[in-house]
Amino acid sequence: MHITVIGTGYVGLVSGTCLSETGNDVLCIDIDERKVQKLQSGQLPIYEPDLDVVFERNRTQGRLTFSTDLAKGVEKAEVILLALPTPPDEDGSADLRHILAVARQLGPMLKRYVVVATKSTVPVGTADKVRAAIQENCQVEVDVVSNPEFLREGFAVSDFMKPDRVVVGTESARARKIIEHLYNPFVRQGNPIIFMDERSAEMTKYAANAFLATKISFMNEIANLCERLGANVDNVRRGIGTDNRIGKRFLFPGIGYGGSCFPKDVQALAKMAEGVDCDLRILSAVRQTNAAQKKVMVPKVVNYFGGDISGKRLAMWGLSFKPDTDDTREAPSLEIISELLELGATVTVFDPEAMPNAHETLGDRVDYAENCYDALKEADALIIVTEWAVFRNPDFVRVAAMMRNKVIFDGRNLYEIALLREQGFHYESIGRPCSPAAE
Repeated sequence: MHITVIGTGYVGLVSGTCLSETGNDVLCIDIDERKVQKLQSGQLPIYEPDLDVVFERNRTQGRLTFSTDLAKGVEKAEVILLALPTPPDEDGSADLRHILAVARQLGPMLKRYVVVATKSTVPVGTADKVRAAIQENCQVEVDVVSNPEFLREGFAVSDFMKPDRVVVGTESARARKIIEHLYNPFVRQGNPIIFMDERSAEMTKYAANAFLATKISFMNEIANLCERLGANVDNVRRGIGTDNRIGKRFLFPGIGYGGSCFPKDVQALAKMAEGVDCDLRILSAVRQTNAAQKKVMVPKVVNYFGGDISGKRLAMWGLSFKPDTDDTREAPSLEIISELLELGATVTVFDPEAMPNAHETLGDRVDYAENCYDALKEADALIIVTEWAVFRNPDFVRVAAMMRNKVIFDGRNLYEIALLREQGFHYESIGRPCSPAAE
């Protein structure tokens, strides 16, 4: 099939690359000439595990190409995927200007039937708006469908190639047949392609992200309560996670969620509800809980140092909002660093992939280390923010030798309390008993 993907952000690039892997001819369109030139020469603008291998294989074999020419993208396309940004507007609702602008451009360019599918996370009713925008000046039949993505950063390639499900919103038998043909290679093991109406498909994406954000925030609140009551959240997590009505995933407590999806989508869903006079009180609580959770680490550090961290040198492991991505959007690390700097501390950071992106926000206000151990030089304490695999089993003898004080604040509960006690560290985590260093 001939597929055109409009937008080469995270969703568009992963989707286009993976669709080319099953033999489709995929043309990705973007208005950013410099970005397109880099993609044409084989340079990926994002870090995502395994994407580079699939990208290079299909690019060199000619199945995956890039252009700034929207008209060229329309010529042969059987399916056009809209993977354009929907950033929060001033009031928190999703901004559709990019999607609708492209839809209006497409109208007069289309000369034969095509399926236009929205991959972006968009408010309920967007398919109707896209359809109307295309038809303002279009002389051929077009079907607009909703095809939301469910890609996890760090696992996006495997999520696309072996999806739990594919959701498609359309009431057109013709469009359904085409989209089914497109996705059949990815669901051969029996996972479903779920067809529904467009509005339900659009809502499904928001409902999924909001529910996952709710699980995270609920577990974070339970973790905070565990600290106050002397319980261990690890035990609680295992105790409830084995209940198949609850499930094991998204029950790991920490210092809040971030990234490009959960914060934006929870806010946008709340604005949608507000627009029809429906009060989603749970979502309001989720947002409040997450904002508060990003602030739980700094008081632990300040309290340990007797209320004053001015002049303290603090090391931080992890900047991205989650491991296996270079994405620092809404990352807890940025808020924690800002607070620490305001209180007079100096901060040295290390992240395997996210330091260039973090530098765009932080500039030279922090020091950037070449590896995780260099970040510890003369540090008064280590703060762990992102659970990268490289941080899970460090040489604690070397860690102790590099630092002024054997003090670790772990925002992701990477280590066993007993192990850190044996190593002589003062160790504080989330929702678990504090382990003071032996006197």
